[in-house]
Formats: sequence, structure tokens, C-alpha cells
Amino acid sequence: MRLPNGYGNVSKLSGKRRKPWRARKTAKWIIDDNDNNKLKQQFITIGYFETRQEALQALAEYNSNPYDLRPDITFKEIYIKMTDQKFKEISKSNINGYEAAYKLCAGIENMNFLDIKLAHLQSVVDDSNKNYPTLRKLKVLFNQMYDYAVMHEIIGKDKHIVEYVNIGKPQKSNKHFRFTHNELETMWRWAEKNEYIQVILMLIYTGVRPGELFNLKKQMVNLKEKSIFIEKGKNDNAVRKIPIHDKVFHFFINWMNKNDSAYLITQLNGKQIMFKNNHGQFTETYWCPLLSEMNILKYKNDRGETKEHTPDDTRHTFTTMWKEKGLDEAMRRKIQGHSGKGIGEIVYTHFEFERLREELNKL
Repeated sequence: MRLPNGYGNVSKLSGKRRKPWRARKTAKWIIDDNDNNKLKQQFITIGYFETRQEALQALAEYNSNPYDLRPDITFKEIYIKMTDQKFKEISKSNINGYEAAYKLCAGIENMNFLDIKLAHLQSVVDDSNKNYPTLRKLKVLFNQMYDYAVMHEIIGKDKHIVEYVNIGKPQKSNKHFRFTHNELETMWRWAEKNEYIQVILMLIYTGVRPGELFNLKKQMVNLKEKSIFIEKGKNDNAVRKIPIHDKVFHFFINWMNKNDSAYLITQLNGKQIMFKNNHGQFTETYWCPLLSEMNILKYKNDRGETKEHTPDDTRHTFTTMWKEKGLDEAMRRKIQGHSGKGIGEIVYTHFEFERLREELNKL
């Protein structure tokens, strides 16, 4: 049966395909300069289907309730449509991360989404002059946009090219830079507004490795004794009991009462923060957006180069503050779980542990 004019068409594609039936709709007519100015149809593909009946049904549903599959829909419009949905589900700090990543896409935002090739996406990466954590967030944004486009059948799955975008590999540096006193004051001013800034201060004033705090279970937090117990770590000395500094004790209380998770520090949804592979999840979702918002993410190193603070800088800050105060080095090594001092040091008498607490609270 011939379909009505303007209704669209269904056709069977050649070759062996799981879904050979294609439903299409005319999006608009254009003048073809290459064919004596004849009118030419521009189609949008509604989808691919296993049977002709399924394709006809999809075409009928589209005609009764059209969704936006214009061939001239831009990169910017896809971003707006995707974020209209996505931003309802994520935190403000995560939204800031997406918005910062999108600002890098100014060169392609007005391009038709269907015309964007791998080279265009790669040029955004190459021209950004950003580090790996920022580029990883940019690639996450690309993935979210292309997932949206595939889900709404603006492109086929074969056009999802983001996996081929090269953002390089994380560069691990053993050089860490402390947070300055002014930066610490900024964090203290913001801490009551945001629980994840509290986490940064908890890291600084306990001196623990970031992974140790994110793997800490609530059952290892003793609020009565004001202590935490690190069950395991990178060496034998990492197993230790640590006093909680008086300045951050109320942050520990807050996180203990936050949700029913077995872990002390969690994501907004209550799930554990996975702290592996260059600290990716915490760095991208919380660390970079929050420090950027406080305007303390970037600093100048001793060679005048602009760098970004990493989570490991919290531990270095603890060490530097301790030395500035001239406090007992053996006690610092016990608190921070440094190797080479004998595993017997994790066993304290009550007096020894109170001495650790007294020394720690001098920070």
C-alpha cells in the first residue's frame, strides 16, 4: 500500500542485517546546486527494525507524536537536550564539571551534529591544552551526548565514535605541593556549605592516604575514643589507629550519620567512592569542580609552571604543617603509617595514644 504524501517511507536495506527495515521521514526539501537546482529531500531516519510491520508502527507513532530528529540539529542543541535531563539527576559540583567541559567545545557547538567527525572531536581535545583529568571529563561529556543521540535515534550506534577520541594517558607525578594557609582558610569558610569540602579537610588533618579514607568503614570509626582504624594499606605500617583532630571531629560525626552505607565517605547516592585509576571518580566529580569553584585548584610550582592540586597534596600538606610546627617526627610517622619503622609501632598504650592526640591537635 502506498503511504500518504509527507507521511514517510519504509524500505528494506540490502545485505544481511539483523534489522533490515528502515523507517524514514522527510525533514525538509532543499535546492540541489549540483543537479540543476532541483528540489531534493533530506531524510531523517526514525530507526531500523526486524520486520516491515515494526517499521510501519514506528513511523505511525512518530507521525502521531514527532520527536526532534532534524538533520540540522546542532551540537549545542544536543547538549541542551541531554543536560535538561541529566542535570536533574546529578549534584551541583558535577554540573559544574559538565559546564566547564562544554566550554572547551566552542569551536564545534554550532556545527550540525550529524556532520561532526572524529577529527572535530579530537581537535577539541588537542586544542584545549588541558590535563588528563579535565580531558577525561570532556570525554565523559562526549559519551553522554552521543549516548543521548543514539538513544533518541538521531544517529546510529555505528556513528558513536567517542571511544576513538584520544585523550592520552594520566601522568603520575611524585611531586606534591601543599595547600597554602590562605587556601586552607578558603576551605574552612566553605566547609559548612559542602560535605565534600569537609572530606578534603578530613584528609588534611588526619594525614591519611586518600584511598585509606575512602575505604574506611564506619565500624572502624570510634567516636567515643575519637579515633579511626586503618585496616590495610600499601605496607605493614599502614595498619594503624589514628586520633581524630578536634578541628574535623564534627565532620566525622556528620558523615557517620549521613546514610546507611557501610562506608564513611560515599557518593551522593550513598555508594562507595571508588578510588582507583588515578583517583578518577573522586577527582572528576568532586575534587576539580569544588576546588575550581573556590578558585584554589591551580597553583604555581617552584619553576613558575601552572599546575593543579591533586588529592595526594592533602597528605603532603599534613606533613608540611607538622614540620612547620616542629612537632615530633616519630609521632608523625606513626600517624601517617610510613614504612621502615617496624610493624610493632601500631600497638599503643593508652598513654602513648593520648600523646599522639595531644601532638596532632597542635596543628
